[in-house]
Amino acid sequence: MHYVWVAIVGLVVGAIARFVLPGEQKMGIILTSLLGIAGSLIAGFVGQSMGWYAADQPAGWIASVVGAVVLLFIVQKLRGGGSSGSSGTA
Repeated sequence: MHYVWVAIVGLVVGAIARFVLPGEQKMGIILTSLLGIAGSLIAGFVGQSMGWYAADQPAGWIASVVGAVVLLFIVQKLRGGGSSGSSGTA
């Protein structure tokens, strides 16, 4: 049952991150959920390394969304997305 809640929370966090970040992200529901889960893990790791969270304490909602937005931004930049389209010659 714990994994179901992780997936649901990941989906909500990923959806909020996709809504907050401008541009079009071509992701399905599974990738959106994985984005939210990864954002939460990143936020938890950063928060623990900076002393904001204890070792067994998960990241909060806002930190999870911020982590997912940062991850989505990095993925967009690596993909080259968000540009004004292709300027190929015909």
